[in-house]
Amino acid sequence: MKLLDWLRERVDIDSAIAFARKKKVPLFYGTVWYYLGGVSLFLFAVQVVTGILLLLYYQPGEATSYESLKMLVSKVEFGWLIRDMHSWSANLFIFFIFLHMFTVFFARGYRKPRELTWMSGFLLLALALTFGFSGYLLPWNTLSYFATQVGTDVTGAVPVVGHALVKLLRAGDEVTSATLTRFYGIHVAVLPALFSLLLGLHLLLVQVQGMSVPPSLEKEPPEKRRYMKFFPNFILRDVMLWLLMLNIIALLAVVFPWELGQKADPLAPAPAGIKPEWYFMFMFKTLKLLPSHVWFLEGEVLGILAFGLGGLAWFFLPLLDRPAARGQVSRVVNALGITVIVYMVVMTVWGYLS
Repeated sequence: MKLLDWLRERVDIDSAIAFARKKKVPLFYGTVWYYLGGVSLFLFAVQVVTGILLLLYYQPGEATSYESLKMLVSKVEFGWLIRDMHSWSANLFIFFIFLHMFTVFFARGYRKPRELTWMSGFLLLALALTFGFSGYLLPWNTLSYFATQVGTDVTGAVPVVGHALVKLLRAGDEVTSATLTRFYGIHVAVLPALFSLLLGLHLLLVQVQGMSVPPSLEKEPPEKRRYMKFFPNFILRDVMLWLLMLNIIALLAVVFPWELGQKADPLAPAPAGIKPEWYFMFMFKTLKLLPSHVWFLEGEVLGILAFGLGGLAWFFLPLLDRPAARGQVSRVVNALGITVIVYMVVMTVWGYLS
C-alpha cells in the first residue's frame, strides 16, 4: 500500500484506473474475436523478450553468426528453448495479425471513425512481414542465405526502382556479410522503433474510439446492448489466453524444434526446392505460375504490380467502402474478403505440395 500511495503522489494512476473501469466491451456472438488483438500484442512482447535474450549471445558476421547460434543452442542453458520460442512466436505473431485483420474486415471495423485504426493495423502487418524477412537471414545457414537471395531478386523486378532497391537491401550487388549486417541493423533497431511507435498509435486509437460492433448490431437501441467490463473482466480473460499461448509456444518449441541447418556457403550451388516462409508462399507461387511475358510486360513485373495495387486497395478500403455506397458495396466486399482468404490458403498449400 505504501508503494501505491507513493505512486499516487507522483503519477495520476487513479484516473487511468477509473478510465479502465469505465471502459466496456460489447458482448455479442463475435466477442471472442476481440481477443485476437491482445494475443497479437502478447506475441510481440514474447518476440521482444526472447529477442533481447538472443542478442546477449548472437554475433552478426559471416564468420560469427552461425557459430554464435550453434554455441547458443548447444552450450547455453535453455538457449535452444529461447531460440525456438522466438521462431515459433514470430510465426504465430504474423498468423494472428492476419486473423485479426480479417475479423476486423468482415465486422466492418474500418468504418468511420476507425479509418486510421485500420490503416495503422495494415502498416503493422507490413512491418511484421518485414520483421520475418529481415530476421530470416540472421542464422546465416544455407536455407536462409539462398532464400534471401531469391527474395531480394524478386524485389529487383519492381519497375523503375527495382535495381536500386536490391542494392539497398543487399548493400551491394550480391548477398554478402554486408547484407547480413544491414539486415541485422534493420531487424533489431529500425523495425522495433517503427513498430513500437505505430503500435502506440494503434492502441491509442483503439482505446479512444472503443471496440466496434458489426453494422447489424448498431441498429439495436443502446439500452438493449450487453457489455462486459474491460477491467477486470476482459483483462483477466486476456491474461488467461496469454498464459495459454505461452504454453503452446513452449510446447511447439520442445516438440517441433527449429533446425539450425548447415552454415551458408556462397560458393556452393543453391539447393533444389528453395521456398520462402509460409506467409510469403502465396505470392511466391503466383509469381512462379505467371508466364514469362504477358502482353508487353514481364510476368514477374505484372505480378508485383498486381500485389502492390491490391495492397494499396486493402489499405484504402475505408475510403472505398463509403456510407453512401455501402448498400451496393457490402456484398462485393464480403466476396472479395472470402476470395482473398481462399486464394492465399490454396496457393500456400499448393506451393508446399509442389
